[in-house]
Amino acid sequence: MAKVTIAETLKDEILKKFKEESKIIFRQMQSLGDNPHKGKSLGHVGGIVIKELRYKNFRFYFITDGYKLKIMSQEKLVDLLIRFVRMSDKKSQQQTIEEIRKVLINVRNANIDEHF
Repeated sequence: MAKVTIAETLKDEILKKFKEESKIIFRQMQSLGDNPHKGKSLGHVGGIVIKELRYKNFRFYFITDGYKLKIMSQEKLVDLLIRFVRMSDKKSQQQTIEEIRKVLINVRNANIDEHF
């Protein structure tokens, strides 16, 4: 079973916006622990996969290790970490995806610079 985490800022945003419906959303997010292949893939940045889950007109974005997700069997995905990082409505979907990519690229470049 994969480990699912949700950024604190995203938790707060969901609770504020959805009130009682937030339980449904959190359940859907946690269900990725049992089925980590769920969600639509939106792109890759250096082995990290950006994926989304939909709820009504909203998208919830998460990142995970694409290599482990691709090659490991369901039983061996115990050490897979799935991290929910952002949400958006349909209007700001592309902007949000680009922001996530920029952050991942900056983190990746910073890690490369540290090694040299």
